[in-house]
Amino acid sequence: MPNASSWSASSPLLLLWEDSSGTHIFLSLLYAVLAISGTLSNVMVIYLVFSFKKLQTTSNAFIVNGCAADLSVCALWMPQEAVLGLLPPNSSSLRSAEYRLLRGGLLSLGLTVSLASHLLVAFNRYVLITKLPSVYQALYQRRHTGCMIGLSWALALLLVPLLPGLWTSGSAQQPPPRQPDGSSRYTGLLLALAVLGQTALLLHCYLGIVRRVRGSAKRVSVLNFHLLHQLPFPAAPPPPRRAQRRLSSVSVLLLCCVFLLGTQPLVWVSLLGFFLRPAPPALQAASWLLLCALSALNPLLYTWRSEEFRRAARSVLP
Repeated sequence: MPNASSWSASSPLLLLWEDSSGTHIFLSLLYAVLAISGTLSNVMVIYLVFSFKKLQTTSNAFIVNGCAADLSVCALWMPQEAVLGLLPPNSSSLRSAEYRLLRGGLLSLGLTVSLASHLLVAFNRYVLITKLPSVYQALYQRRHTGCMIGLSWALALLLVPLLPGLWTSGSAQQPPPRQPDGSSRYTGLLLALAVLGQTALLLHCYLGIVRRVRGSAKRVSVLNFHLLHQLPFPAAPPPPRRAQRRLSSVSVLLLCCVFLLGTQPLVWVSLLGFFLRPAPPALQAASWLLLCALSALNPLLYTWRSEEFRRAARSVLP
């Protein structure tokens, strides 16, 4: 059985794997908690958007797209990881190449579309607040919005067969290969660079929103992204009070911080393993679990500041 040293020599994107029943049970419990909480929160957001007309906006369409992608991780992939952690290490389920490919495909599909949805939401809000209303209306027609969502899934489906080794081995419940795969290392490097590029674009959008909120009178308050359903725009509302602008800026920066906390540890662990030496196993495990937790937290990140979502939730929940 491979030990920690052999694991350190494997792909830097993989989660810590140890031949320890205690470790497997602990990881299974974490996956079970994330699976239940993430499934409930994603399903709730999707249900609210489809049930309440006021929530059926362009920005929320991208949020629902991300929730659907996160469901493939929380409702389909995580429960399998939780169950496999309770099986013996020599179980045939762990050794089945077809089953590993299936789990890897679910993970690849969900994470790719989820990350793309983050960027689509950020760009949508950036255009809404920093550009003219005519530009927003021309860019975010219903047909264009559908094409953007379709392209995010098409891109993910194209990447699923291209990244089989990377995503299939990204599991806590199966042993890593004894020898590092050079192609997997380069694939991990390309993935890290792609996530860094996506993060740079997302930060550019949100920091542009913050600058606009703090430095000028806006047409639309960032506290009310759900007002998109009122387009075409009426007369410009009065600029928000200073306290509202400050709170809005804090909300945007908090969203960015949570996103960075969930994605960047895994990216930098990958870069460290490619250019220098593999990171400690505990750091690899923590970075992977943070990325998994992001799929469960995404619905709350985009709805906790929306009064419309809170009203809809209060009308549904007892």
